[in-house]
Amino acid sequence: MVTGPIQQPSVVPTAVRPPAARRPVGDLSALSRALVVPPGEPHWRERVIGQLVPVRRGFAEHVRLTEGPAGLYAELLVQAPRLHRGVRLLAREHRAIVVALADLQHAVEWPGVRAEDLRRRTDELLDALARHRQRGADLLWEAYQTDLGGET
Repeated sequence: MVTGPIQQPSVVPTAVRPPAARRPVGDLSALSRALVVPPGEPHWRERVIGQLVPVRRGFAEHVRLTEGPAGLYAELLVQAPRLHRGVRLLAREHRAIVVALADLQHAVEWPGVRAEDLRRRTDELLDALARHRQRGADLLWEAYQTDLGGET
């Protein structure tokens, strides 16, 4: 039997959450939805760009939070130096994804690129982002959940 008021769970502000808990990449599903609209619709390209810009900004923020001397990767390497190779792979993926995002925006802005090509490029980009996200999650799991033994 409940004898007092039920308290709502506290909400941790985004600024306080650790970087790994944030969703910095933007609304990827909104970008996908914008691309499935028939390209003959008025302002189709503008809508796609409108969904792509926050994804680019969000990914740039993700890179800022993870790389650098105070980033998540630096902290990760302090906790688990054995993961240096995985961290280097993720940083290389950052550069490739930033280039792919810029190329996609350039292609969307150029009227000569067909909608099918834009959809293919976007699908490839979304796949790359999903793989990157999974690799990052796997690396964090390995850093903080793997028991290497030797502890008493």
